[in-house]
Amino acid sequence: MSDEEVDLTVMPILREFSRRHRNITRIFERHAGRLRHLYPGLQIDFDSLSLKRKLLTGSYFTNEYSIESAAFFNPCIVEDIDQSGLEEGQKRVIMSFRAVGEGHVSSIAFRSGVIDKNNEITLTAPGNYVDEAEVIRNSMYNKDTFFQSAVSISLPDSVRNEIANNLSDEFDYLSLKKVIREMQQRFQMDHLLKKGLERVLWLADSYYELNFSLDTDLSDRVIFPYSDAERKGIEDARFVKFTGEDGSVTYYATYTAYDGFTIQPKLLQTKDFYNFKIMPLYGEGAQNKNLALFPRKINGRYVMISRIDGINGYIMYSDKINIWENPQLLQTPKYPWEFVQVGNCGSPIETPEGWLIMTHGVGPMRTYCIGASLLDLNDPSVEIGRLKEPLLMPNKDEREGYVPNVLYSCGALIHNDELIIPYGLSDYASGFATVNLQKLLNQIKEDGI
Repeated sequence: MSDEEVDLTVMPILREFSRRHRNITRIFERHAGRLRHLYPGLQIDFDSLSLKRKLLTGSYFTNEYSIESAAFFNPCIVEDIDQSGLEEGQKRVIMSFRAVGEGHVSSIAFRSGVIDKNNEITLTAPGNYVDEAEVIRNSMYNKDTFFQSAVSISLPDSVRNEIANNLSDEFDYLSLKKVIREMQQRFQMDHLLKKGLERVLWLADSYYELNFSLDTDLSDRVIFPYSDAERKGIEDARFVKFTGEDGSVTYYATYTAYDGFTIQPKLLQTKDFYNFKIMPLYGEGAQNKNLALFPRKINGRYVMISRIDGINGYIMYSDKINIWENPQLLQTPKYPWEFVQVGNCGSPIETPEGWLIMTHGVGPMRTYCIGASLLDLNDPSVEIGRLKEPLLMPNKDEREGYVPNVLYSCGALIHNDELIIPYGLSDYASGFATVNLQKLLNQIKEDGI
């Protein structure tokens, strides 16, 4: 194209899309830069190109994506870091949602809001832009820790050992990639084995950091699937405000990464909701879905609940927040509305009478209901009581959706003596329910075990 053709083509694009994005020229220029390695083969000096030609090139490798076009559900609510400037009885909160867009790919979206003294919830309207985070990949991996997680990948022990033997105790992504590519050439005819080797490479891609600009609104910061291990979606983040033994506060979230074939439990951590660290979870207990972290250590150890077999609830303890072994059976289906499976609806909530767990039960016609259980404060492997009947079940206005007859939550919160439960309804939208905390605890203890 001539310079005149470039100018006539790119200017309407900039005029139209500059209103829809905070800095569309930066996006176009960055996307053009990702093609730099192709230009020597075309005998073109990339650096000599005009800015408008780079912007136009970048526009051809850019598309908009509607992150909430299909559904907005499975919410979680936590107390915000900033509680300044509020009236008496108010609390500022952060909510996360599973946002589903084109291709049914899930992302984590955020909203901020305030709960008033009457427990009325007002969410702040979302901003007009979505910000793309700066992604920082881990440069080095520890062999022992890395291959603990690789056990979950379906590979013969001999193949897994061969990969490990060709790597040093500390290795980088490029070293692993070289070993994997050489082995894939040897196993050219075994497509399942080649796919397993590719997933080992994806595992290394699962460690990364995300940094958002400080001039973004909370709703602008969307966590997309950035690694191959989660390229088909990030599902059901369970956030918890974790208080360390020294009083420091860190927000953690467990979530499920999906690559189109297999799932991988992962852990996200942040202190400010601008900068996030992502890592996989390892161990026998870090399988399947439904992992939720307790909000503090108990007897000097991290504690997690999970549903590793897809049916029962388990509890496990660890000295390291990302390695989970020796899961112990905690809950099994007991009542008709939960005969198919039981699981949690977010991290346990500490009360003077025990750890309150919002649960989900699956019963006839795959109906998901929300219940509640109470665990001993000092020994949470002991269940004090469980509701005999569901606390929430789908009504006629909530049962129709992408996945019908489902109520599901990823985390609740106590405020002004009430439990506030955000919940997804039939995998398309979200709602809220409140219940008097003391009445709920009394009913759980009365129902017993």
